[in-house]
Amino acid sequence: MGNKPAKQEREEILLKVVPPLDPAFVRWLARDIKRIEGFAPKKPRAIKPPDHYIEFMRLYGWLDLDLNDPDLAHLLK
Repeated sequence: MGNKPAKQEREEILLKVVPPLDPAFVRWLARDIKRIEGFAPKKPRAIKPPDHYIEFMRLYGWLDLDLNDPDLAHLLK
């Protein structure tokens, strides 16, 4: 009924060890990542959502623009 002995906690030391990497592979990987991050489609096509989505957005006030607006026609081709 006395005091219980404190639990002995182990001290753990965690190390990050990086395996040796091939410099050619690292250059290839860096170039590939740059190409992927900088990707943008040349001619992105505008899409029109289904009519029931448009109606839902109008009901909840989420659609504040007129899709028939001639100033926006070039965006919605």
